[in-house]
Amino acid sequence: MESYRSTIRHSQIQRERVPRKPQTAWGCPDATLVLGKVMIDSIRAWISGTGSPGRSNTGRPYNKLELALTALLIEAGYSDDHFDEPERAVIARLIERRFSLSPSEARTLLAAGEAAATESTELFHFTRIINDRLSFEERVELVEMLWEVAYADRVLDEYEDSLLRRVGGLIYVPDPERGMARQRVLKRLGLDQGH
Repeated sequence: MESYRSTIRHSQIQRERVPRKPQTAWGCPDATLVLGKVMIDSIRAWISGTGSPGRSNTGRPYNKLELALTALLIEAGYSDDHFDEPERAVIARLIERRFSLSPSEARTLLAAGEAAATESTELFHFTRIINDRLSFEERVELVEMLWEVAYADRVLDEYEDSLLRRVGGLIYVPDPERGMARQRVLKRLGLDQGH
């Protein structure tokens, strides 16, 4: 048991030494950090289950599903170590459409999702919420959204593919449905020739 704890602690130390890219304001010219201590504490409380999710800049409360789904999309964006503007734009568009948000609300949710993804050490917390709240068809739709993020740069990285396979398993979307979702995205993006 002690070796397990030391392994977990070593993993946490490694995460602290090699932080992810800074969580900056989307669309801010000087790219300054916008997530203050209050928001970080709110996200930590939400992840640990001791608090409620955050609020948007319009006062509209984010629910756990919105944050969990956004955090999974963020994880897909980070999985190839290049979370750039194309991924951000795709995620913003997807969450705007999925949750009927304004562009401003989507940017705020994107920032909260980045904080949640950064603070979390595992996917299980997010996938558990997804499994509890979404039907099978909606989970397949989520897989399709994840493929859209993975192909935002028009190239599938092996780490993106691995993450999609892992998330698909955690949300109980079998490989055939995951593959069909991928094909729909490839066709929609015009990438279905030669793949």
